[in-house]
Amino acid sequence: MNQEDVKKLETETKIDTLEAVAPSPSLEQQLLLAAAEGDTNEVARLIDLEADVDYQDEEGVSPLMKAAEGGHTTVLAALLQSGAPWNAQDKYGYCAGEYAMGSGHQEAVDLLLDFAVQAELVLGALQRRMQVGSGAAVPNSDYLNQKLVYRGEQLLDAEGEAVMMGWERPLMVRHAELICPGSREADETTAITISAAAGEKDDEEEGEERRPAEGTEPSVAVLAAATAAAAAAAPSSEGGGSGSRTGVQGGQRKDGGRVLNVGFGLGIVDTAIQSYNPVRHTIVEAHPDVYEHMVRQGWAERPGVRILKGRWQDVLPELLAEAPYDGIFFDTYGEYYEEMREFHLHVPHLLARDGVYSFFNGLASDNIFFHMVYCRLISLELASKGLTVEYEPVPVGTLGDEVWQGVRSKYWHFETYFLPRVTHGDPLESVEEEGPGEGEGQGQVEGEGKEKAEEEEGKEVEGPRQATGPVSNAARIRD
Repeated sequence: MNQEDVKKLETETKIDTLEAVAPSPSLEQQLLLAAAEGDTNEVARLIDLEADVDYQDEEGVSPLMKAAEGGHTTVLAALLQSGAPWNAQDKYGYCAGEYAMGSGHQEAVDLLLDFAVQAELVLGALQRRMQVGSGAAVPNSDYLNQKLVYRGEQLLDAEGEAVMMGWERPLMVRHAELICPGSREADETTAITISAAAGEKDDEEEGEERRPAEGTEPSVAVLAAATAAAAAAAPSSEGGGSGSRTGVQGGQRKDGGRVLNVGFGLGIVDTAIQSYNPVRHTIVEAHPDVYEHMVRQGWAERPGVRILKGRWQDVLPELLAEAPYDGIFFDTYGEYYEEMREFHLHVPHLLARDGVYSFFNGLASDNIFFHMVYCRLISLELASKGLTVEYEPVPVGTLGDEVWQGVRSKYWHFETYFLPRVTHGDPLESVEEEGPGEGEGQGQVEGEGKEKAEEEEGKEVEGPRQATGPVSNAARIRD
């Protein structure tokens, strides 16, 4: 054996030794690879071997995210059925839904959205049942007991968090215009019922990275794509739900009507409402500092203005006694989605048949997919009460660092605001019975969840819900 053969043998021996001692990939690592490749059979095999579907690698990437990135809907369904958390986030804060969106896989987005909404419906119903008789504390009691500071165009709490800021002025002006009978009719070409078709990307966006670089803002187009499927299950506006209102002639309403606003803040929306000369303008304000600010500014002496001091829950009997209202706006601080949902239970009784309701759409404003889940969830739950939701895209633009100077946390991260317009429509069956719609792949992932939801039909148990995950935890109305 010559020297060259000896070297070759030594090399082969070293390779064999390394292969012998090198650890084989774990079941979870194999699952991650199989999900990325869309290998349905291999994924099923690994799940049968009890591979952990919750697994996330050092970057926080999960098998569900990999399947979503590749648009592998069959694998997505298998992972979801096996308990993979739809709302898990990687180290940059992105979830599986955003992976699917970033890669342009609308079918995968729809499947994840349907599953997420169904999961939230079931979880919410079960938690409300568990809360019966629990005597839960007032959710915004800490906020109501702390000192607030008015600083120019900012209203701050004791920790420096913004309760409301002046950059919201164009949004509030548009909210007021939408709900006040004295304003012009909303342009029907502007308000949209969000559908999956609206989520198509511009040609220039093709080939983009599946997710934005760390620290960047979501683009307008990506947010539009995200929110595009949010209200697909809402009933059509045909049938009078969004028709013209009493007193409209030539696009102009005759009088200011009866308007209700819950949450004064900086008074931007109420000032705008006043410009339409409402016959009755009712304002509900719970925080004592804000109430005193209103009194100092002379709001209590304005013609037609009635201020109800207290939480809306406490003054609800008075609101119902004064109903119906031609326009209603809801914008509270320190409350969560469950409180908004509870208010929505009363909207059909508070709102005039030809009235318009709107609310500050700030749920999960730092995560596109979570935001779209809430838009869909709200649409479904309002639809079950006979209300139709449309969303009007309002450009916000990029809010630079100077806007947030002196504020502890940034509470808005998108360049487009989807302004909700809610009107009476035709009632649907219970949302728990109907589920989130007929999206592609939905039937593959409902299963036991739908059965549990059906058990909850008709059981509307009020009370705050515990935070249980990224969505529930991010469910603050002003986040």
